[in-house]
Amino acid sequence: MATETYDHAGKVEQEADAYRLEQVRTAGGHVADREQPSMPVVHRNFANPAPLGLLSFATGIFLISILGVHARGIQTPNILVGVIMFFGGVCQFIAGIMEFIAGNSFGATVFPSYAAFNFSYAMIYLPGSGILSAYTDSQTGTLSPDFNNALGMFCWAWFILTVIFTFAAVRSSWVLFFTLFFLDIELLLLALGYMLSSSSTLIAANSFGFIVAFCSCKCSRPMFLRG
Repeated sequence: MATETYDHAGKVEQEADAYRLEQVRTAGGHVADREQPSMPVVHRNFANPAPLGLLSFATGIFLISILGVHARGIQTPNILVGVIMFFGGVCQFIAGIMEFIAGNSFGATVFPSYAAFNFSYAMIYLPGSGILSAYTDSQTGTLSPDFNNALGMFCWAWFILTVIFTFAAVRSSWVLFFTLFFLDIELLLLALGYMLSSSSTLIAANSFGFIVAFCSCKCSRPMFLRG
């Protein structure tokens, strides 16, 4: 076995009045490259979060609307709490965060906003929140008239925000624009229906919710199929 020693520093030898840089090899015969390896450049491809946001929004609106028109005579809407909190709330909020990462300011604003709407709407029917109990007479168990007026103001606030989103959606697809446009009508009718205590207006408002859900699903379809 050779007893030759190997220097791990660069060597310079003089040949024919010129300097030649000689690479130092290790005992195994490999080039001694002691440079720090660079971090690998990984081009990550994130999935488009818009279909998740649109479908979770559509599902929440559909469920609120179908219970709002009292389908099959259902008067207690508490079954929607879990769906709009987890699918309409959590999933839509995640979609909004992913839109932040993708650099889409519109999606990053709209999806978390309506996720917060679903959370806040679901909180009304959660017994632990104390919202319903604050408007309920402890002796008779009936709701105070203030409850409908408060819900009307709640809908007015979201109507104003949705109008802003609708104008911003003009630069986007027409399907998305009509989704928000019909949502404007629904929220406007809901606000009027609650404040006027008009059941027919509330049913008409929730009927527009089916159109909103359909448009939202239609808007997500091409994005979802493209992968």
